[in-house]
Amino acid sequence: MQARMTQPAFLVPEAMKAMMALSKSAHVEGVPAGLHDLLHLRVSQINNCGVCLEMHARGALKAGETPERLATVAGWRDTPYFTEAERAALALAEAVTRIADKADPVSDEVWNEAARHYDEKALAGLLLSISAINVWNRLNAATHQVAGTLGF
Repeated sequence: MQARMTQPAFLVPEAMKAMMALSKSAHVEGVPAGLHDLLHLRVSQINNCGVCLEMHARGALKAGETPERLATVAGWRDTPYFTEAERAALALAEAVTRIADKADPVSDEVWNEAARHYDEKALAGLLLSISAINVWNRLNAATHQVAGTLGF
């Protein structure tokens, strides 16, 4: 596989600044730092973004995440490794990522479960984090970015 072009955010410095600022802004009180990597992994699995899968798996391992949790994040519903709060965040990430799959993609059930574990500011952080990784995934997919080549 070969990239079609340079990653767009690398070509437009203002976009890179904005994307980095968006990602950083998602790190709010009430959202554990490691949860962002888990969300980014799950969203990147759904979107088939090898660049982001590699980057966030490496980052999560460096931050102390366990290999068991990283290996099973795609099957989080069927493993004992995730807390109720993490499960609620992962369900929210899946729903927001698959927004075109249903008429009501983020059901009241998914939303209410997330709201049971996270206050409004933390929910905002989760939504910003999920949205940011979806943008990165789409840029990488459209331009065929190759894992291991972007220097992350």
